[in-house]
Amino acid sequence: MLRFYLFISLLCLSRSDAEETCPSFTRLSFHSAVVGTGLNVRLMLYTRKNLTCAQTINSSAFGNLNVTKKTTFIVHGFRPTGSPPVWMDDLVKGLLSVEDMNVVVVDWNRGATTLIYTHASSKTRKVAMVLKEFIDQMLAEGASLDDIYMIGVSLGAHISGFVGEMYDGWLGRITGLDPAGPLFNGKPHQDRLDPSDAQFVDVIHSDTDGYYADNWKDHLRGKDPPMTKAFFDTAEESPFCMYHYFVDIITWNKNVRRGDITIKLRDKAGNTTESKINHEPTTFQKYHQVSLLARFNQDLDKVAAISLMFSTGSLIGPRYKLRILRMKLRSLAHPERPQLCRYDLVLMENVETVFQPILCPELQL
Repeated sequence: MLRFYLFISLLCLSRSDAEETCPSFTRLSFHSAVVGTGLNVRLMLYTRKNLTCAQTINSSAFGNLNVTKKTTFIVHGFRPTGSPPVWMDDLVKGLLSVEDMNVVVVDWNRGATTLIYTHASSKTRKVAMVLKEFIDQMLAEGASLDDIYMIGVSLGAHISGFVGEMYDGWLGRITGLDPAGPLFNGKPHQDRLDPSDAQFVDVIHSDTDGYYADNWKDHLRGKDPPMTKAFFDTAEESPFCMYHYFVDIITWNKNVRRGDITIKLRDKAGNTTESKINHEPTTFQKYHQVSLLARFNQDLDKVAAISLMFSTGSLIGPRYKLRILRMKLRSLAHPERPQLCRYDLVLMENVETVFQPILCPELQL
């Protein structure tokens, strides 16, 4: 019996050590949300050295954090049930797959977990002060504000803004994802996330998914004020990427045709992707070029075959033909890729026409 108790004790100790070695996001119960929680901020570091096992860090223990690299802080928001954010792991992995950086998850679930929204919002300034103290220590160790990136969700967006304000807007970048509205909308700029809180502030009001804003400096420096709006086009399933092409079509029908185009691409490996360009009927006139925006959820580097289908959407009446003098496919994401063409096609309505494209001739100037 003594051996049994000793075995159980050792097993519990080993589990405790494992939990200590790989800390996880604070998980609270609905009971905690009912009674409320006091504020406790934990910083958990992920790098490519510890992709799946976080390190708890603080101002005196940096773990694997490399101050010469970019550091991204992820700050969650209001948690009315106490559960961890379901999106957190995917965001951490996504960031580290794109760049070798430090990713710091700011866990203030003790504080954000409450049924009373005002109780959580009242703690945002205190969370920002904790982050300011940590970043100050990073700067003392040689970090640069240019390399600090904060991603804040809901109340976390305003926490990020408060941190940026304390550095007079010299943080590298802040991304606000659905910034909290109640108690912040209409407030002075110092009481909410504001465009002046970082060198670059982008805000995504969704429910949409993320996007890249890689070349923001060149685009915005010439604007006064340096602000812009963008509208995002994402796929419905992970990884949510969309790849855009222009499909330029010149027709030679005697009469005007109106309808939709469906285009499919296939590479040599047999991978296929499809785009239905049917948000509104397209008007095809003789010898006039129509440029259609095609959206694909896969990016096929080397296209071996293309198919086109024309439809008027009519269920009764005659079937029409669309006579194509030239079709050109050009990538918007990769304009350096060769443009693909095909000449003298006849599309029968609702019939898929498959063909091999050829390289478009280069223009001779």
